[in-house]
Amino acid sequence: MAALVLADGSIFEGEFIGSRPRGGIASGEVVFNTAHCGYQEIITDPSYAGQIITFTSPHVGNYGTNTADAESRGVFGRGVIVRQLARRASNWRNELDIERFLLAQQLPGLSGLDTRRLTRLLRDTGAMVGAFGPVEGPDAVSTEQLAAAAQAEPGTDGVDLVATVTTPEPYRIGDGPLNVVALDFGMKTAIGEQLAGFASVDVVPAGTSVAAVLDHRPDGVFLSNGPGDPATVDYAADTIRALLGKVPVFGICLGHQLLARAVGGRITKLPFGHHGANHPVRDETTGKVEITSQNHNFAVAADSLAGIADVTHVNLNDGVCEGIRVIGAPAFSVQHHPEASPGPHDSRYLFDRFRILMVDHLSTTGH
Repeated sequence: MAALVLADGSIFEGEFIGSRPRGGIASGEVVFNTAHCGYQEIITDPSYAGQIITFTSPHVGNYGTNTADAESRGVFGRGVIVRQLARRASNWRNELDIERFLLAQQLPGLSGLDTRRLTRLLRDTGAMVGAFGPVEGPDAVSTEQLAAAAQAEPGTDGVDLVATVTTPEPYRIGDGPLNVVALDFGMKTAIGEQLAGFASVDVVPAGTSVAAVLDHRPDGVFLSNGPGDPATVDYAADTIRALLGKVPVFGICLGHQLLARAVGGRITKLPFGHHGANHPVRDETTGKVEITSQNHNFAVAADSLAGIADVTHVNLNDGVCEGIRVIGAPAFSVQHHPEASPGPHDSRYLFDRFRILMVDHLSTTGH
């Protein structure tokens, strides 16, 4: 027997799965993801640093896991919560069943928990911090200890989680004709694969200076996804501000929020975020609606962009700004994930928009 205790005192019971956390307790900000598949890509997404992922899909692990589907070099989340963990993996690509995968990644979790009740609570009250651990057995902890750990957990507000996920050293991928520098705030593997389809990509740490970025003589700069509060990554916003106008810029997720901050936009925290592969977004430049993959707790306040950026995409569920184009500079960004791993591929055209923007900029400026 194990339990999850939220900061408001709510208690959920389940069975412990995965790796035992140090000290017997795992804590973090509890969020829910509505995707029906792609659990491995979700678990290995660096944007979940500091968070405990609740899967609303009732069965997780049905097709196992494999090396090719990992979205980063490891797992940065604090834990997973599922309704039912599959007892066997049925897929020819399977290399490791989900239970052994969690153990290999040293990730703790809970199964058998009432995820419907938990999700409804988070929707009604907003994402909140929590702590879980075994409450029976030789290394059991009490619910009082879990409650204390939940109260002590800072969550994702005001914490620089980018520093925990960014690449420690620069590296290169792809061999395309264009040169792109990717600022890594927690970049997913699938994003790199999309960029490498048309560019030689130098992936650099989040704190790389403007001079060091320009030393690569980039045709464009990419701002990656990443975890946490964009207000804690002002060093990156300063870098982006200095790059605007010098080179085309394209941002995704946290990169989108940082681009908005760089031009003076305001960031707000959503009640429970957008986490899933089924969010409808309208491209205001074409009128087309695309189904998108999303993973973020913060968003750009559209009313703060007047005169500095145009809103190009809107979430049709709640009207949240999902994309911007900077006025007077070749720079744009989106909140959702056009690489969509996992998820629908409706938005992959955005990578081609970036390619065209770089080609047009080169033809206009000659550099």
